[in-house]
Amino acid sequence: MSPAVIGLALFAALLHATWNAFLRGGADRLWTVTVMSMSGTAVAIPFLFLLPLPAPAAWPAIALSSLLQTGYSLFLVAAYRRGELGQVYPIVRGSVPLLVTLGGLAFAGEAVGLWQMAGVLLVTAGIMTLSSGKGRADPMSVLLALATGVFIASYVMVDAIGVRLSGHSGAYTVWVLVGYGTLLPVVVAVARGGLAVDLQQRETWTALGGGLAAALAYGAVIAAFYLGPTGPIAALRETSVIFAILIGRMFLGETLTLRRGIACVVVATGAILLGL
Repeated sequence: MSPAVIGLALFAALLHATWNAFLRGGADRLWTVTVMSMSGTAVAIPFLFLLPLPAPAAWPAIALSSLLQTGYSLFLVAAYRRGELGQVYPIVRGSVPLLVTLGGLAFAGEAVGLWQMAGVLLVTAGIMTLSSGKGRADPMSVLLALATGVFIASYVMVDAIGVRLSGHSGAYTVWVLVGYGTLLPVVVAVARGGLAVDLQQRETWTALGGGLAAALAYGAVIAAFYLGPTGPIAALRETSVIFAILIGRMFLGETLTLRRGIACVVVATGAILLGL
């Protein structure tokens, strides 16, 4: 991979951990993630008129990615209701390359090499450590985090294919942001009987800032997918696990025990090996 692609993947990892911290720290997390999605849409809309339309073959991927990201947001909120950033986030992110690898083995007959097998074992061991013993994550939060990982693994594969079909990474990105940022508010508004956004409230601007970080993170990784190989990029982005536990400790007051820290490093290492 070129230095530019590596830089984009690491930048996306840092931003991704940051916006998850915004979400975890919010009082009403469903409202927060919804406003965040609207922020991304607001940023993306002007570019709809400046960038070319994606190629017709990419539109099914755009629609499916928007739908999968809506499901991902709903499950992530549910997971954070029951677990801390430093516990839920590593399970969510670590499960993604694990699920992609196991899915390729089960449904595409792909061979699993030595490095990938080591990655599977490390990710599994790290997740089991986070979900057991003293200070373990709530069992339901673990299940919700794993379900969230399924959604992420699905839309990562859809995006990796869709952005190449689109002919323009920026155009693909903005249309997915608009689709997701329209669908999620509609779902939440229907479920809650309305959605109030008061621009005079500090929480609103915090959520909008988190949404900007999320949109930049998504745009950075889509650009990286357009320029480089999917597997190594997806794996390198999982270094966000390390950023997340540090942010949780420094800004959210979460406990960082030696056991949890080692488990998160093990998960991140395994995720990187799975991408080699």
